[in-house]
Amino acid sequence: MKLNIAFYTDTYEPAIDGVVNSINNFKRELKLRGHKVYIFASARFGNKIHNRSDTFFYHGVGFKPYPQYSVALFPYHSITTINKLDIDLIHSHTPFFMGLSGLINAKLSRLPIVGSYHTMVSNKAIINEYYPNNKLIKDMTTKYMNKYISFFYKRCNATIVPSEVIASILRRNDIANINVVPNMVDRRVFNRKAGGASAFRNSYHIKDDENVVLYVGRLSREKKLDVMLKSAKVLQKKGIKFVIVGAGPAESYYKGIARRLNLQNVIFTGLIPNKDLPGVYAACNVFCMPSTFETQGIVALEAMSSGKPVVGADYLALKDLIKNGVNGEKFRAGDYLHCSEKIEKALNNADTYTSGAVDTAIRFSPKNVTEKLIHVYKSVL
Repeated sequence: MKLNIAFYTDTYEPAIDGVVNSINNFKRELKLRGHKVYIFASARFGNKIHNRSDTFFYHGVGFKPYPQYSVALFPYHSITTINKLDIDLIHSHTPFFMGLSGLINAKLSRLPIVGSYHTMVSNKAIINEYYPNNKLIKDMTTKYMNKYISFFYKRCNATIVPSEVIASILRRNDIANINVVPNMVDRRVFNRKAGGASAFRNSYHIKDDENVVLYVGRLSREKKLDVMLKSAKVLQKKGIKFVIVGAGPAESYYKGIARRLNLQNVIFTGLIPNKDLPGVYAACNVFCMPSTFETQGIVALEAMSSGKPVVGADYLALKDLIKNGVNGEKFRAGDYLHCSEKIEKALNNADTYTSGAVDTAIRFSPKNVTEKLIHVYKSVL
């Protein structure tokens, strides 16, 4: 049975993040299997984004804490398009504005709806970072966010989470019919044979014999990059370079920490196009992920797929993903001294982690993951 599927999302191109990558990866794999996928997304006024045959943008306003995002104002008339396309199923990748539109349209059109829980939106760090700087609003959000999350996902026919640890959190909120469908990593793209390492190192004046510790992702406070920066201070005299790839609302905050610590071994590259990321992973020796926020850790999987050990916080999804001595090393969350010890251990034994890292990534192949997603779709139809 070939399906017509509607993806609803509050974040989409030109934004670059894990949710956008997940959406595009699943769209590609579903299309390869003969299904049709249509994107319904928010877009800022005046950003010159136009509807395409399979993508429909709904005007919104900019989201000040994160300029790449926008908030759709009135996306509810998308039901007309849903009916014209003869949609079989709606898949919401957000519980908020576009996702609520998808939920309403599903109920009005009597269609099944699947909801993905990508991000820990009720996390206090997220509320502090992204919500208006008003104590009353933040207190209200903290109090009612979990109730809203429960309200939304209880009305979905199935809920998808990327890891078992997140499933256990949602089950505590009495959300049923939870399915673990992790995000995929494409080993045709991220692998040990990827080129571009020398070009990347040369562009940032990194010598061939210098060890590189890499971070790729959003620069926001919940990612805890201050832990990595303090580790960089500890390891500075050992000639280890730290490369931070990405952008986000806390970029100036982290650069300020680097200045105060007088770090000479840290490079902030800003955003790098997805097509160049395989070369970035190839150029590093160890990948570091100090975040205590990860629902899965896609970039950690991309690093493992590239044969690189991952040093990460012993918390949430990373706690299950990383196996000490096999595909990387875990450190006590927030402990920069322990982090620096584990980075040094991984650098000194980098080759011993390669096969374990690659074996981990293979479990998250497009074929394996897409079959799980289609199984969920069939179960609700």
